[in-house]
Amino acid sequence: MASVFEEVIDDLAEEHRALERVFDRLAPSVFEKATHAIGWAVRDQVAHLAHFDEAAALAITDAEALREHFRRPENGEPAYLERARTLTHGDLLEWWRTASSNLRAALKSLDPAARIPWAGPPMSGVSHVTARLMETWSHGLDVVDVAGVERPDTDRLRHVAFLGVRTRPYSYQTRNLEPSRVPVRVSLTAPSGATWELGDDTNENVVRGSATDFCRVVTQRRHIADTSLEVIGDAAREWMGIAQAFAGPPGAGRQPGEFPREAKR
Repeated sequence: MASVFEEVIDDLAEEHRALERVFDRLAPSVFEKATHAIGWAVRDQVAHLAHFDEAAALAITDAEALREHFRRPENGEPAYLERARTLTHGDLLEWWRTASSNLRAALKSLDPAARIPWAGPPMSGVSHVTARLMETWSHGLDVVDVAGVERPDTDRLRHVAFLGVRTRPYSYQTRNLEPSRVPVRVSLTAPSGATWELGDDTNENVVRGSATDFCRVVTQRRHIADTSLEVIGDAAREWMGIAQAFAGPPGAGRQPGEFPREAKR
């Protein structure tokens, strides 16, 4: 039986393959199309994934090289995005393919018990891989939202949903707020129809609905008003208003009405 660590590595590889099938179907002009992330085109989403997959591989193979990578001005934003904008779409895709492939190769030598350096606190091996899967899925979503290409959700979303619940305290901390200690239960319907019960055992504060909606909210790809999530209790509503599964300062997220309400999924 595969370990959780082996499962998330395999699922990251599948997520890469699913996104590559999307990229392979895009006309060159689509790479210049604006996404819902303000100021970012499709090509910027691809560049972001390539840049941080490169960094994630360095974190595994050469911690000092990673620290140097983060120190260099040319590797900061917007410098790496500006550099990527000089590439043809073919060269951009080759960068992403190479970076994602090198990350998968590096993961083969990763000790699950190791602590992996990153821009913030070091992470466990499972958390490191899960973060890359979440980024691949969410930035890929930014692409498919505007590119007119389908990429159906799968039960690989369980990793994103787990991360979304686990980062509840961080959603407060990144806003310099005291994390709520009120228990919240998360009950989700997976793309396969399975039920995932996450969080705490309580009926007073509950987030209930599809994993598709929940994962879009915690990665700030949908405003909760544009989903069919049922949110019960003040603590649950407060969390869903600030939920953030990714590292960094508070994101701008999406505004209500940017997407049709997805009640019929």
